Formats: sequence, structure tokens, C-alpha cells
Amino acid sequence: MTYTAPIADILLSLIHGAGLKAAVEAGHYADFDGDITAAVLEEAGKFASDVLAPLNNVGDEHGIKLDNGVVTTAPGWPDAYKRWAEAGWNAVSGPEEFGGQGLPLAINAACTEIWSAANMSFGLCPLLTLGATEALHAHGSEELKKIYLGKLVSGEWTGTMQLTEPGAGSDVGALRTRAERNADGTYRLKGSKIFITYGEHDMTDNIVHFVLARLPDAPAGTRGISLFLVPKFLVNADGSLGARNDIHASGVEHKLGIHASPTCTMTMGDKGGAVGYLIGEENKGMACMFTMMNQARLGVGLEGVGIADRAFQQALAFAQERKQGRALGKKGEGLDPIIVHPDVKRMLMQMKSMTAAARTICYATAVALDVAVRARDARVRSDAAARGALLTPIAKAFSTDIGNEVAYLGVQVHGGMGFIEETGAAQHYRDARITTIYEGTNGIQSIDLVTRKLGANGGESVWKLLGELDAIVKQVETSNDPAFGTTGAKLRDALGSLERSSKWLLERLASAPNDALAGATPYLRLFSATLGGCMLAAEALAAKNHGEGDPQRRVALARFFAENITVMAASLEKTVTDGADAVNGADAVLLA
Repeated sequence: MTYTAPIADILLSLIHGAGLKAAVEAGHYADFDGDITAAVLEEAGKFASDVLAPLNNVGDEHGIKLDNGVVTTAPGWPDAYKRWAEAGWNAVSGPEEFGGQGLPLAINAACTEIWSAANMSFGLCPLLTLGATEALHAHGSEELKKIYLGKLVSGEWTGTMQLTEPGAGSDVGALRTRAERNADGTYRLKGSKIFITYGEHDMTDNIVHFVLARLPDAPAGTRGISLFLVPKFLVNADGSLGARNDIHASGVEHKLGIHASPTCTMTMGDKGGAVGYLIGEENKGMACMFTMMNQARLGVGLEGVGIADRAFQQALAFAQERKQGRALGKKGEGLDPIIVHPDVKRMLMQMKSMTAAARTICYATAVALDVAVRARDARVRSDAAARGALLTPIAKAFSTDIGNEVAYLGVQVHGGMGFIEETGAAQHYRDARITTIYEGTNGIQSIDLVTRKLGANGGESVWKLLGELDAIVKQVETSNDPAFGTTGAKLRDALGSLERSSKWLLERLASAPNDALAGATPYLRLFSATLGGCMLAAEALAAKNHGEGDPQRRVALARFFAENITVMAASLEKTVTDGADAVNGADAVLLA
């Protein structure tokens, strides 16, 4: 199945739905020329279609091989990566002083969706490298930046994020990997990490690992964790590669999906300990790691968008070709393509509209993160940082949920052929499954949203966002366009549900925190369905006002989402506010 990047949809979402145009016009992007956006994405789409997409099934079938600590990737992988890096794709948003192009994160976010749609297993490698680049640029010493940052920005070397251990998954504070101080200012690390994406591979000469570990005199829990840069090969004074460091892949996982992405067990200390270099300050590694994790969480959300769009494209093509049954009332001979059947149309519209909503939420997150570092005004930067923090768990959790749901529907549209590997629909379903788990499970994202982001600054970020959504709904209501149907009314009801649920949760966090936690996941879905519905409506209005992106199609998409997805807000509100007793009383059933 081929892949074609939906450039028109991406541009409308990025420029209007996510607010890139408004931010550029407000001067928050300095001298960035927004006119180059389309050209960059067109070229990304071509590379994805011509080079990455043809390798997607190849990687799924061949997987990777581990032999004596050496990981061999699937046929074509090293060459594709070399071409990808040489074309400058790894450097899109990298800092210019270290060889990057300095383009906005929002542009790179759109590229990340494209890479993920074409070949999710491949796209995982640069996704982690981007996070490593951000962490080193933000927290590393000038000496470490001089040695490693240019290589990471160019993609000549790749990066990893090493948190998880057998006894320390979501509870990072329980990790056991140890670091000991050396007289020369370096550290020796001993321990093992699991589930390390691209921890070992044959696509680059060196791999730069970012490893969480604990010093002997460190405080307990997350307050005593430090972050270290641990290269696969040490680097000589002249920049050439030196001795192999004491870190290696001791195992690889056999997984449900993303077969071509090496998921490694990494072992340090077989030969005295891996040499590491401190990033930031001792015992303050979590703050540094969160720089990586927040980037990675947005990236994983974009994986959800990408895999959803790929699954939709394939299902749409199949529905147009597969003939089964006849349209109601049709006379004459012959079968009709299944796309004529109302329930198939419903599934395809659900796939398309949910993908579009998730896309814009992710892009809006990227724009907020951009403005948080690019705007000249300190208050604008602060507000944007708060907006980015609020949207990050929503972007990660909602978009990956959507990726799974759309891939599920993709199999369903294919019918029995969807259950057969040869069609490719099953691969999307398998690949999508991990996205709700890694980089913080979606349950953790919901908890983060409710316990940290909802009440931050007295809830100011939430109320400000709701005010902006209210303005969009008013525009729909006053447009008097019958094509919107009941979109305005449905969005208005959803905003009411979201506001009431937000206030209820803030009250319960203070008086009955378990009640708030019981409603965290449905609240995130309520927030997402309302936000996504309003954003799609904003895009439809922009398409009508500017004559872009086929206005009739965009209005129909926004209407479908509002009347089929956002309409669930009322029931989700009830689940948040009325469901706590049932959840908290579940012990009688589960532990009986």
C-alpha cells in the first residue's frame, strides 16, 4: 500500500487550526518565513513516499537480528537512514549554531507525522535523537555540546533515552542503575535498562545514550536521580572515535508490532563500568530528562496521527475497490464498491475526522512550545509554555488512542481481508498498539493533566483556552451556514460539560483526590473531544473565509466530528462526576 502525505490537510491544520499563521503575524517567530512551509512539507512527503513507505512492510517481515551484541537492521534500513540524514531531515529544527536549520518545531512536527505514517519503525530513531538533542542543548556543558551536539543535529550519530528497568517502569524513582564519581570528573555506570528503542543498530557509527542513574549518596526517589551522557564509543580529543564503552545490547525484544525498531536490553558494567558525563547537576536528572520526555511525548502523539492517517488512506482505497452487495434501491446487474454502504461511510468519516482532530491538537502543542522559546515578550513566552504543558498530555494520549481506534476501524473496513497480513491493515493495528504505552502510559498522561496541568496557575491556562474555544463556537453559531448542521449546539454543550467537569475535579483534588483520579481518563477524553471539535470548526471557518482546503469538505468533516464524537461530552461528564464511587468501590469485585 502506497502512502501520500496529505499536504493540503496538514497545511490547513498547521497554519489555521494550530495557529501558526497568527503566531507568525504576531511576531513570535522573529524572521521565520512561513511561505517555505509548503515547500518543506512537499519534499518531506516525496521522501516518505519514495524511500520510507516501501520499506515499511519489509521491516515488518524481516525485523532485526542480534548476534554477539551487534544488531542488524532490516534490508534497506542503513541506506535509507543515510539518505535521510544527508538530505538534512534530522536537522530541520536543530539549533543553527550546531548545523541545524533552525526551523520551528511545528514544521518538524508535521514532518514527524509524515515519517511516522510512511514507516513508524524508522521514524522512531530520529524521534529519540531529537529529544536527546534538546536535552543536551538545554542542559549540557559547553564541552559536551562541542563534542556531541553537531553530530546529533546532523543525524551522523543517533541518541537514546534510557529510563526503564525491570523494577522501575512508570515509577522511575525505583531505578537501581548506579553511577560512581571518577577523579577526572567523569562517572562509571553499572546496571541494566530495558525497552531501549534503537539502543543498538547498524545505521550510524556512534550512539549517544542518555541514562538515568543514582549516585551512592543520592536522596531516595526521583529527587536522587542524575542524568548522564554515555556514548557507545568514546570520542578522542580530535573528534575521532576511540575505544568501545562498557555498554552493549544484551538482548532484544520480540514484539507485537514495530518489528523493525530494535527494542534492546542494555547492560553497563561488564568491564568495570560505562564512562558517563553528567548532564545538568547531580540529583537533578529528572528535570533534564523531562526535556527529552516532553519532546518525545509530542512525537509519540504524532506517531498516533501518522499511523491513523496511513490506516485511513488504505481503508479508503480498499473501500473504493472492494465490491460487495448493492446500494439500496439500485437496479441492474453487478456489485457495488463497499463505500456506497452507509456504515462503511460512517467508519471512514470517523477515521478521517478523528485523525484530523488529533493532528491539529498535536500541531497546536508544537506551536505553543515554539512560542515559549521564540517570542520576544516574557509574558507571551510564559503563557505559551503553560499552554504547551497543558496540551502535551492531551496530544500524547488522545492522538495515540485515536491511532489505535482508527487502525482498528481500518481492519474492520477491510473485513476478513483486514485479518490477513498481506493487506497491511493488520500491521498498522499492531504497530499502533505500543503508542498508548511508551513515553508514559495514557493513564499517566490523564493523571498528569488532572493533578498538575488543570490547577496550574489557578487553572488560568484552562480557562483561557476555554475562552478561545468559546469564541470559535460563537463564530459557528453566527455563521448561519446550514452546512454546519447542529455543530454549534453540540460544541456549546460540550464546552459546558468541560467547564463543569474541570471545576468539579479541582474541588475534588482538594477534598477527595481519589475521586478526581477515578475521573482522569474520561476527563482527558472529554477535553480532547471538545478541543478537537472546536479546532476542526475553526479550520472549517478558515477554509470558508480564505477559500483554502476545499471549504465544503472541511465543514462536512467538522460537522461529522461534532455530531458523532464531541456529542459524547455529556456522557463523559457524567462518568467523571458520577463514576468515582463505582471505581473506588471496585475492590469488592476485583479483590474478592
